[in-house]
Amino acid sequence: MLDAIRWDTDLIRRYDLAGPRYTSYPTAVQFHSQVGSFDLFHALRESRKAQRPLSLYVHVPFCANICYYCACNKVITKDRGRALPYLQRLEQEIQLVACHLDPQQKVEQLHFGGGTPTFLSHDELRQLMAQLRKHFNLLDDDSGDYGIEIDPREADWSTMGLLRELGFNRVSIGLQDLDPAVQRAVNRLQSLEETRAVIDAARTLQFRSINIDLIYGLPKQTAENFARTVEEVISLQPDRLSVFNYAHLPERFMPQRRINSSDLPAPAEKLQMLQRTIEQLTAAGYRYIGMDHFALPDDELAIAQEEATLQRNFQGYTTHGHCDLIGLGVSAISQIGDLYCQNSSDLSEYQNALASSQLGTSRGLVCTQDDRIRRAVIQQLICNFHLQFSTIEQQFNLDFRGYFGELWPQLQAMASDGLIELDSEKILVLPAGRLLVRSVCMVFDAYLEQQNRQRFSRVI
Repeated sequence: MLDAIRWDTDLIRRYDLAGPRYTSYPTAVQFHSQVGSFDLFHALRESRKAQRPLSLYVHVPFCANICYYCACNKVITKDRGRALPYLQRLEQEIQLVACHLDPQQKVEQLHFGGGTPTFLSHDELRQLMAQLRKHFNLLDDDSGDYGIEIDPREADWSTMGLLRELGFNRVSIGLQDLDPAVQRAVNRLQSLEETRAVIDAARTLQFRSINIDLIYGLPKQTAENFARTVEEVISLQPDRLSVFNYAHLPERFMPQRRINSSDLPAPAEKLQMLQRTIEQLTAAGYRYIGMDHFALPDDELAIAQEEATLQRNFQGYTTHGHCDLIGLGVSAISQIGDLYCQNSSDLSEYQNALASSQLGTSRGLVCTQDDRIRRAVIQQLICNFHLQFSTIEQQFNLDFRGYFGELWPQLQAMASDGLIELDSEKILVLPAGRLLVRSVCMVFDAYLEQQNRQRFSRVI
């Protein structure tokens, strides 16, 4: 694992395609409206029978300010009162979902995302957590992975103290870039001091893990000024780092139309940014986990990857992929057994459904046997960079080479190019191919040919 990545500019140029991020397979693009709340209730009952542990995701869509790069489902408002009717509907959803589960099913993982979860007042956060504890079996011994996304401009020491008191032990901090010109270009003015104050509070209050999000490819960024941001971030010593590639898709995301495309760095400059970032983080002792993620060697993700137990779901890389994931709130996605389902992304539709005592489920899919096989293949490749064919053959009672025979020429081409090592027993993603692992996974995606690639970001 020490030689986790080898930079190969030629390979990157050839394989830097647009494609899914594979937080699921099939991806959310395949979801359809024939799946609804009846399917969700059925899946919840199956989860109860199997007594599977749970992972909860709670979506809080509100932000006080717009960040122009953002592609999340959010509501921009200065009116804090708008949270109240939403929270009332969210509590209804919690009750409706929980009554189909067993109180013994432990919630191993909890994550509040957004939006800005700390848009909520302290009383609202208390009430929401009280409802979750009332209806779900949340652990109270601090052994669960309970995380929340933090905007340092919306949090202070008292906020962090409250979150720790409520049971959160992980924080993910949005930073993106520290350069003032870049911050002005994306309408997110945030000082290093604000960020450091939140991190200092998290450490003092004994939060177990701190993640920082960065984005490269933003307007006004250069390889030089982004390297300075990375150096400052390394000095903060987060346990994990997410370094995302900015995907400029103004036709899909309205706020991005406020970004002047002439201010965006050229593709060659973006590559230089990523290369330097990898060099800086590697020199500082961070491991490349995959798909934009880095972690210190003693972090749970790094250890899970070493032990080949790392998994991936809608919350990204995780050690809790064995849990049934239940999404609560507008646009939230659930993965329960072989069912994927998503709540309406429209706030009014979501709230109106629950006002009528109906769930906000609007679309989803049920995996076929072929989906399950390809999901297992992609999961192994994207998490562990290694796929032993016998694992799939034993799990699904098939001959791997026979089942995927039509893909062999593509895999052989990738092997010739040095992305992977391919033989009769395995695929090993080589150090030069690890940054491009999405491209390797795309070979196994049965839906990709019929999809509009413009919906996806590029691999690099």
